[in-house]
Amino acid sequence: MRSKTLNSILLIVVLCMAAFGVAAQDQISITVAGWSSNPAEDAALQARLDAFMAENPNVSVAFVPSSDHTVTMQTAFASGEYPQVFYVDSSRLPDWVEAGVVAVGEDEIENPEGLYPDLLDIFTLDGVTYCPAKDFSTMALQYNKDLFDAAGLEYPNADWTWDDLRAAAEALTDADAGVIGLVTPPNFERWLPFLYQAGGDLFDEDGNLALDSDAGRAALEFYVGFSTDGIGGTPSSVDSGWGGEAFGLGRAAMAMEGNWVIQFLLDNYPDLNWGVTELPAGEAGEATMAFTVCYGVAANIEGAEAEAAWDVVNFLTNDEGALSVAESSFGPMPTRISAAEAYIESWESRTEGANVDAQDFNAFIAGSEYSHRWQLPVGYGPFVDAFNAGLEQAFTGSITVDDMIFEVTLVAEEIQGG
Repeated sequence: MRSKTLNSILLIVVLCMAAFGVAAQDQISITVAGWSSNPAEDAALQARLDAFMAENPNVSVAFVPSSDHTVTMQTAFASGEYPQVFYVDSSRLPDWVEAGVVAVGEDEIENPEGLYPDLLDIFTLDGVTYCPAKDFSTMALQYNKDLFDAAGLEYPNADWTWDDLRAAAEALTDADAGVIGLVTPPNFERWLPFLYQAGGDLFDEDGNLALDSDAGRAALEFYVGFSTDGIGGTPSSVDSGWGGEAFGLGRAAMAMEGNWVIQFLLDNYPDLNWGVTELPAGEAGEATMAFTVCYGVAANIEGAEAEAAWDVVNFLTNDEGALSVAESSFGPMPTRISAAEAYIESWESRTEGANVDAQDFNAFIAGSEYSHRWQLPVGYGPFVDAFNAGLEQAFTGSITVDDMIFEVTLVAEEIQGG
C-alpha cells in the first residue's frame, strides 16, 4: 500500500514536471527592433506591449531601440540572426525585400481595409503586401501668424497655389531682420511634392529617370528660385539645423515640415503664434509626401514563433493600437482611419493655452488623400546624394537647373546600368 502511494506521488511529480516542461517549451520571446523618437511614444509602445503580454502570457516581448537602426539591422541580417519584428522605413522596403529578410504579410495583416489605402499601397511591392504601417507623417505648410499680420497678409489656406506661396515669401522676407519667407531644405524628399504638383513623375513607364521633363524643370526652377532670388533658403542660411528650428526661431516665416514638428514647436517655442495648412497646389493639383514605417516580420522564422510575431504586429496596429498612437504621438498620425478623430481630439487637450489651433492639424490628415510614397528602387542611395549635392549648388547659383538634371540623370543611368 505504501509502495502504491509513493508511486502515485512520483507519477504526479513526473506529470507536473512534464507539464512544466511543455509550458517552458511553449514560451516564446519576441524582440521588436526600432528606434526611440520620443519618451512619450516609447512609454505608449511599452504600455501596449505590456497589455499584449497580459493577454498572451506565453509570449514575452521586448522593445530594443537602436541609435542607428539601419546599420544595426543590416549587421543582423548579415549574421542571419535578426529580431522577429523590426521597423521598416518605406524607403528601405525595396532593398530589404530584395534581401529576402521581410516576410510576406498578405494574409497575416488584421483588417487591412481599415488602414489608409495609400499606406497599404506603400508597403506593397509588385502586388505583394509585406507589412502594416506603424504610423505616418505628411508634409504641410506651417506659417508664422505674427509675421503675416505684420506684413498685412491673409493667412495661407488650402486653396493656395505656387504663385500665392512665392508672393507671400517675397512680402515676408526681411533681410535686415534676418528673416526669409520660406525655408527650403536641400533635400530630395522636400522637393518631390513640387514635382508631383507640376504633373511630373520620377520614372517613366520603362523605369528610366524622367526628371528631364517640363514638369521636372519647372519644379526645380520654382524650388531653387526661393534661394537664388533671396526670398527663401536653407536652414543653415538662417543659423538653424533644420526647417522646424528656423521656423520656431522666427527666422523663416513659412516652413514645409511633417507633423513631427508639432511637439517640437510646442516644447521649444511655446510662445510661437503659428498655423498649419495644406501645401499649395501646382498646375497639376495637390501633392505631398507620406513618410512612414511599418512593422516588418522576419522572413527566417516559422511556426509558433512567426504566429506570435504577427500577433504582436497586429496588436500594435489594430484599432486599439491606432488609438494608442493617436493619444500619445508627438506628431505622427495613426494609420487607421477610425483613429483620425481621436488624433485631433488628443491635440485639442495637449495644445490648450498654446498659440496654435489643433484643428489646423487636419491639414496633415488631408494630405493622406493625395500623398506619394517616399520610396526609390533598390540601389538609389547614390542618386539621392547626388541630387542633394546638386540642389545645394543650384541654390548658390553655381550650377543651373539643366546642369543639375544632366548630372543626376548620369548617376541614375549608372545605377540602372550597373
